Amino acid sequence: MSTPSSAGTRPHSTISFKDRAHDRLNDAKVQRAMRNFNLAGARTRGMLDMENLEDIRTSAAAIRDRSLEMLDVWLERFEKEATRRGVTVHWAETHEDANRIIVDIARANDVKKVIKSKSMVSEESHLNGALESAGMKVVETDLGEYIVQLAGETPSHIIAPAIHKSREDVGDLFHEHHKTPRKTDPAELTMEARKFLREHFLSADMGITGGNFLIADTGSLVLVTNEGNGRMTTTMPRIHVAITGIEKVLGTMEDLSCILRLLTRSATGQPISNYITINTGPKAEGDADGPEQMHVVIVDAGRARLLGTDMQEALRCIRCGACMNHCPVYQNIGGHAYGWVYPGPIGSVLTPNYIGLEKALDLPNAATLCNQCGVVCPVKIPLPDLMRKLREKQLDRGLRPWKERAAIRMWAWAAQRPAMYALLTRIAARVGRTAGGADRTIHKLPGNGWTEGRDLPAPSGKTFRELYASRTRK
Repeated sequence: MSTPSSAGTRPHSTISFKDRAHDRLNDAKVQRAMRNFNLAGARTRGMLDMENLEDIRTSAAAIRDRSLEMLDVWLERFEKEATRRGVTVHWAETHEDANRIIVDIARANDVKKVIKSKSMVSEESHLNGALESAGMKVVETDLGEYIVQLAGETPSHIIAPAIHKSREDVGDLFHEHHKTPRKTDPAELTMEARKFLREHFLSADMGITGGNFLIADTGSLVLVTNEGNGRMTTTMPRIHVAITGIEKVLGTMEDLSCILRLLTRSATGQPISNYITINTGPKAEGDADGPEQMHVVIVDAGRARLLGTDMQEALRCIRCGACMNHCPVYQNIGGHAYGWVYPGPIGSVLTPNYIGLEKALDLPNAATLCNQCGVVCPVKIPLPDLMRKLREKQLDRGLRPWKERAAIRMWAWAAQRPAMYALLTRIAARVGRTAGGADRTIHKLPGNGWTEGRDLPAPSGKTFRELYASRTRK
């Protein structure tokens, strides 16, 4: 089996969000995939059996806030406890630091093949490319990640990486790379992937995973998965390396138990995932399995900048994907349009903060602010509020187009003068009615991209004030 190389760092494509979104809206395959995508329904069903749901969400948000407020304390406690149990803890300020640390570990241990379980931080750092450039073979073992690796693509969803692929697409990929007869039955495709991945599980020198949570009290790494690849990756190779962000630390196992009640239901609607794995140190004397070495690489990469700011609440995120599953924008364009690792509403907040607001100008605006994301977030991240704050920062820094800034200034000037505002809105209402024509629909507004992909109902010809006044008289 061959896998396409991902060596080298892919440039951020967040700057071209509008063009990419337009392409996805006109991509029949993407539109079909998004129509069939219904994790939102699964979440709703999963939440129905939870008593005191809002109390649990409030507790979970408080746990995450407490973790962030005591982040230095918990991280130091984690390092102490993990080290006491034989784990080597590494600190990486940047993505480049993280890649260098992991490549150095691999080289020091003469690693030839690496298997990986799902890790969003490794997607941030393009770790696969760094390892391949150092001469190592890298194989993703999560089924969705394996599919997008064969396709030479990036994940389009944080828990369902290949949601944009049809079974026909997967059949074509397996036929091309496995050199086997083409199949389209999902069960047969899964069995074929299992067969080819088993060889890599048995022959890999190093396993790399992410980390859903770090537990300070016990020095444990927690993995939440629905496939057995996570446990195979952590136990079969002689070296296990976990890479995760600084914000993933929790104080105690009790904290974890509360968060898990929400994570699995919010992600896939399940009361609990198939596998909850708690890794506490490498293989010890008398253990039946486990790695000879265990390393945990804790990455900052822009996260610490958010602490103590009006963006800190975004660090509560537990990566369930619920916000994107309910977002009307994501549901229409999919994940790749966002141009970086995290799509959907959480991506519209995290990406500008991690890579720079000037490199992701359109993402905070890629939302209707309907608050579906805020309503379903299990840890109550106020995503619309955070996107609004990012929009304000863009204006304050002069990052929005001058026409947009000029229009907002003109609106603000008029809004502060009630008589002028009333006159202008009366004129606009009547012009809008005329522009709507016989079908009372405005198909195109000059200089307004909003109507390029949708129609605007024409106004009645009267302003709200006029309509309200007429009703009051009646």
